[in-house]
Amino acid sequence: MATLEIATMRSRLSRLCQEGQPHLARQLFETLPHPTTFLWNTIIIGFICNNMPTEALSLYSSMRNSSPNTKPDPYTFSSALKACALTRNLNSGKALHCHILRFLPNPTMIVENSLMNMYSSCDHDLVRKVFDTMPERNVVAWNTLVAWYVKTERYEEAVKQFRMMMRMRIIPSAVSFVNVFPAISAIRDYRNANVLYGLVVRSGRECLNDLFVVSSAIFMYAELGCLDYARKIFDRCLRRDTEIWNTMIGGYVQNNLPGEAISFFLQAVRSGQAVLDEVTFLSALIACSQLRRLELARQLHAFVIKHFRVMPVILLNAIMVLYSRCNSIETSIKYFRKMPERNVVSWNTTISAFSQSGLDEEALMLVYEMQEQNFSIDSVTVTALLSTASSLGNLDVGQQTHAYLIRSGIEFEGMGSYLIDMYAKSGSVRIAERLFGKDYTADRDHSTWNSMVAGYTQNGLIKEAFVVFRQMLEQKLIPNAVTLASIFPACNLVGNIDMGKQLHGFSFRHYLDQHVFVGTALIDMYSKCGALIYAENVFSETHKKNSVTYTTMILGYGHHGMGQKALFLFHSMKRYGIVPDAVTFVAVLSACSYAGLVDDGLSLYDSMRMEYNIKPTSAHYCCISDMLGRVGRVVEAYEFVKGLGEEGYVMEIWGSLLGACRIHKQFELGKIVADKLLEIKAANGETGYHVLLSNMYAEEGKWEIVDKVREQMKEKGLKKEPGCSWIKITGFLNCFISRDQKHPQCSEIYGMLVDLTMMMKESDSGAGQQLLKAVFIRCCSSLNMDEQVSKVLDTEFSGDMRKHSAFGKELHVWNQQFRKIGGNMFTSMLVKLLEELVTGPHELPFLRTFLHLREKSLRSKRLLME
Repeated sequence: MATLEIATMRSRLSRLCQEGQPHLARQLFETLPHPTTFLWNTIIIGFICNNMPTEALSLYSSMRNSSPNTKPDPYTFSSALKACALTRNLNSGKALHCHILRFLPNPTMIVENSLMNMYSSCDHDLVRKVFDTMPERNVVAWNTLVAWYVKTERYEEAVKQFRMMMRMRIIPSAVSFVNVFPAISAIRDYRNANVLYGLVVRSGRECLNDLFVVSSAIFMYAELGCLDYARKIFDRCLRRDTEIWNTMIGGYVQNNLPGEAISFFLQAVRSGQAVLDEVTFLSALIACSQLRRLELARQLHAFVIKHFRVMPVILLNAIMVLYSRCNSIETSIKYFRKMPERNVVSWNTTISAFSQSGLDEEALMLVYEMQEQNFSIDSVTVTALLSTASSLGNLDVGQQTHAYLIRSGIEFEGMGSYLIDMYAKSGSVRIAERLFGKDYTADRDHSTWNSMVAGYTQNGLIKEAFVVFRQMLEQKLIPNAVTLASIFPACNLVGNIDMGKQLHGFSFRHYLDQHVFVGTALIDMYSKCGALIYAENVFSETHKKNSVTYTTMILGYGHHGMGQKALFLFHSMKRYGIVPDAVTFVAVLSACSYAGLVDDGLSLYDSMRMEYNIKPTSAHYCCISDMLGRVGRVVEAYEFVKGLGEEGYVMEIWGSLLGACRIHKQFELGKIVADKLLEIKAANGETGYHVLLSNMYAEEGKWEIVDKVREQMKEKGLKKEPGCSWIKITGFLNCFISRDQKHPQCSEIYGMLVDLTMMMKESDSGAGQQLLKAVFIRCCSSLNMDEQVSKVLDTEFSGDMRKHSAFGKELHVWNQQFRKIGGNMFTSMLVKLLEELVTGPHELPFLRTFLHLREKSLRSKRLLME
């Protein structure tokens, strides 16, 4: 075929392929009796350009079998390797590599670059071997190598190779910077980020104004959290396409600056420089969901509807998340039901929305419906299921989900921590312990350790929680913010403020104290340990605060009876643009209840529904009932609860009302409330309301009914959980409950008390008088007896002791030993001792008075607590 004919045929084939008609081009090509290599290359490249790489490989195979005179050249191999890269067909790629070695003893740089690209696309480490065998390497080869290391997450090696390229005096191209920027952001190399961008500036306008370089630089600085630099690059960019706008908006979203993201989105809309696409709207919807402003959400939703004739599924999923985050779960479900087409993400989004909104049973039903419609459960669904099981404390659901994971062979990052958390919250902490100790020993990450620490803390196993925390330190794994947030509650449970202060110091030394989780946990720990000033200091020094931080501080004020401070802090949330959630309202309503701020509390309750669109739950109803009951508006509280209907059919609400009836002597109303409690089986498994009911009848003097209620408790095997006291001696925490038998030195303590009792009975000295008086005063203090009663008893004590002095010197030893015993055990042992003295040979009239008043004091204290 003449050269002119070949050129003409090549032109016709190229034009057909460019017009999107490769099949017509192939028909024309097949009419040629002996096509040349030049024409074979044209048709192969034409099919690749039309995104038909499989057909391109078929054409290469046909060329190899066509004629012995038609031999592939470097362009043929380069095109075929491109087709292998697009199909990610490693076997075909390796076969081509063999052909190259056979036909091209000295392959060109183009072929070698194509080989590197093919192996990189097929995720094979031969990329490096091909690179090392190249006699010469241009910027394309270096770019491919750097991109390969970034793709395989070997970021430090990628930066190292980029430096090597610069030492070899290879001038970087725009692609070089686009490839290396992600590596710099991944290793958090702030200094070299500025150096690299300086190189871009020095490279001239070609790189500086390249839109891909600009977009990649903005993304790098956004990943590093340096949004001021990202903004400067954006502002200096002469031409801004959709990609650059999207990167800048996404950077603000990624750094939790939703207000700035929305502002930039509006600028993009007004500028007209960019065609808004799905990514633009997706970033705006995510930013709006972070702000949690329902009105803005509705406006943005309307704008999205106007922009798209057919709403993409990805945006519908984002809209559902948006409404659920704005506490409008009903709207979210409505759009889910209206979706013409749903994917797995749609189901997972709605299931997660249910779970995060506390609608755990609805989430389980939706998973069942998802399976009914033949959608496969994936790792995201499983994560939501395990979270739901954790929230419900439903071991059965959790075990079924665990079994499904094993049967389906599903594994995902963080699976161990989710399983440990689920078993711990379901009360099966020993199974969680076994998973932690055996199944996840090799790949324990921070989340696994954190789940185990939190599991022990939540189950009251404080010693074990601190043991795991120490093991974590021994493994040279530095605790993160979540670890500290998990261990701080362990200090609350035992009132160990010293340990809390040490952990606070640890967080300060490791720059974790400014993390919002750590700050919130510190506030909670200090306020629950009674150190409210420390809690206030932490709150004021925490720069980044969210609704949980404010809620925790409001709870602290509430528990300390500082209602006005709690209200002031709540109203300050609005000034700082922080939207309160349902838990925040529980906290502030509780604070109003404790402080007697009824009018303020009722006003907040109304604003919660009307202004913030938060649907009240039983916790809110309980706060209102308690608030009214505390100030004596018992009838009003009863009418409020009665008006709730089925929603008020909760034992906590009626229980608080019963307590108010007892305190304010509304016994007739109390009987009605008690009947209601029994009707809804409020005391199923709990004795609190049985005891409250018993005490109320006792105050009326109806002892027969008291005996009946107590008898019912015994028949059902119900026991009131006893209070626990503790004392720290020489760094060891000693816990005691009434009639405790669990202390490791229990027999020694009781034995010592028996000996001391005998000593007191047999002793006779003036020192004994003073000692017994000191013991008596300590006992009055431990029972919180009225100061006047103590004074009366003190007078009687002095008179009696002038008549009786039957205590010896050994009593001093008794006192030294007795100081080591604390809490309820101290009081119970002391009282037992005094009871024996009343009937002993040294009968003291003041002791009879004391024991009588003690019984009355204990009864009052018990009624108040219940």
